Amino acid sequence: MPLESLFHRAGLGPIAEKVHAGERLSDADALALYACEDLNLVGLLANHVREKKNGNVTSYILNRYLNYSNVCLLSCQFCAFYRRAGQEGAFAYSVEELVEKAKKAQAEGLTEIHSVGGLHPKLPFSYYTDLLRGIREACPGLRLKMFTAVEIRHLAERIAKKPIRETLEILREAGLDSLTGGGAEIFDQGIRDQICRGKETAEEWLEVHRTWHQMGQKSTCTMLYGHIETPAHRVDHLRRLRELQEETGGFTAIVPYAYEPENNKMKPQPRVGGREELRNIAVTRLYLDNFDHITSYWISMTLPLAQIAQSFGADDLHGTIQEELIFHMAGAKTPQEQTVARLERAIREAGRVPAQRDTFYRPVPAVAKELQTC
Repeated sequence: MPLESLFHRAGLGPIAEKVHAGERLSDADALALYACEDLNLVGLLANHVREKKNGNVTSYILNRYLNYSNVCLLSCQFCAFYRRAGQEGAFAYSVEELVEKAKKAQAEGLTEIHSVGGLHPKLPFSYYTDLLRGIREACPGLRLKMFTAVEIRHLAERIAKKPIRETLEILREAGLDSLTGGGAEIFDQGIRDQICRGKETAEEWLEVHRTWHQMGQKSTCTMLYGHIETPAHRVDHLRRLRELQEETGGFTAIVPYAYEPENNKMKPQPRVGGREELRNIAVTRLYLDNFDHITSYWISMTLPLAQIAQSFGADDLHGTIQEELIFHMAGAKTPQEQTVARLERAIREAGRVPAQRDTFYRPVPAVAKELQTC
């Protein structure tokens, strides 16, 4: 049967026509994609967009996670990472300890430090600026991708008592290269009230990233799905991200990941399956037409499923990720790191060309030169 007939038979005919014409999909289109029973056809459309934007390349980065502390004022219902000060399992590293970890990472050839933590009630603002300056001075050239939007608001409003922009300017001067995309969860306030009551609102999250983008800087964004949200909530979340990207162009990529249901305060439920993870990657790729990159987060998806996602719209495999804690404390069974050889083998097994990237999703010079000679 001709492919066009298959799309029409699955109820995707008008959407397929839009995709192949390069036209923007509506919210109703996205909901239809979430509802379509033929996942392979949805993936086929997403792969068309993926290859149009990024060809046959799948990127990865040499990075290391440094969680400076899990002590947090909040008690998000879905979170297994946070602890109260003095509680068993609580930790807070010194600046010196973190700088040593960063030096070791750079000596191993890593190019990025990714660091987030809880909203610590007692660490002074100087702790964060000293941390940035300490790593920058000890490890010149190592990119610092740090802090979620809620951490920035915590530092600005509770700790430094300065406006958001001034706080970001001080952090940038100290060495901050990029904001992380964490804390977005699902933007709908009704959902937030149930899974992360007391956390920043969608508008507050977006304001931090908008301000950072207006300063000429870049960040990533995320979506946490597979808990109590509906497809309509996911589409609403994606629409708000697409609108901010339309305004600022400051997002380098989105990293969608599934909720890990263990060790938290939410009602027990099964984790979403691989089909739903692939569907979400595909719909995200198709709907976010102004995003260049979609990352399949292997630490959540598992590496084999992240490989398959390279044919469902994803074009990035994240990175080596040493010492991941947040997902593993929530029950993730994946490894805590990957070697370059394993990542590149996984990419080639998926039929793609591996390319090392930097924090801003640009090919590193050596890789760019190699690709030009292929």
